[in-house]
Amino acid sequence: SAPVYDEERFPGKSAGHLGAMRSAAILLYAGVKDVRILNGGITSWEDAGYELSTEEVEPDPVDDFGAEIPGRPELMIDTPEAKEYLSASDAELVSVRSWPEFIGERSGYHYIEKKGRIPGAIFGNCGSDAYHMENYRNFDHTMREYQEVADTWIEEGLTPEKRLAFYCGTGWRGSEAFWNAYLMGWPKVSVYDGGWYEWSSDSHNPIEKGEPILD
Repeated sequence: SAPVYDEERFPGKSAGHLGAMRSAAILLYAGVKDVRILNGGITSWEDAGYELSTEEVEPDPVDDFGAEIPGRPELMIDTPEAKEYLSASDAELVSVRSWPEFIGERSGYHYIEKKGRIPGAIFGNCGSDAYHMENYRNFDHTMREYQEVADTWIEEGLTPEKRLAFYCGTGWRGSEAFWNAYLMGWPKVSVYDGGWYEWSSDSHNPIEKGEPILD
């Protein structure tokens, strides 16, 4: 198995625990069959009374990964596939960003210039900004009960029967939302890996701003 965690002591206050979520999603995509995430990061380990070590662990190299890469290509989609999701009746592209990012008040990142959203994307409401996931976590930074997350998604028309691709700016927050769906057993979920960074970098791609007009 491949357990993954982040060393950020307060993962709810920075990108922190998102790094573990992102790494775990990539490992699963690459073909690692048994990927585990330490729920709540290193803080939860310490709170449970377990010891920490300062000894350096030398990796044990192998000659071959042992499988074709990627082993699970369906878990990551690119921009052409994201566009197909937007036009399909059985699929949704889910923007796991903050409301100010979604309506184009800010990009969320100092290295992403353009503001706005992908037209047709469903708001997945991460929390307050690009470095927080309050709406997907408990107060101790562990993952929320799955049913609470599912209930919120279902209100937005996101259901297990649909193909769902989660995205954010560069895949970190999208990966955390993906893990919620994956661990709930939703069978057709993925991460739009390039996210807003890739979409907004192409001037030919449409962008929307302002509050969406509801039908």
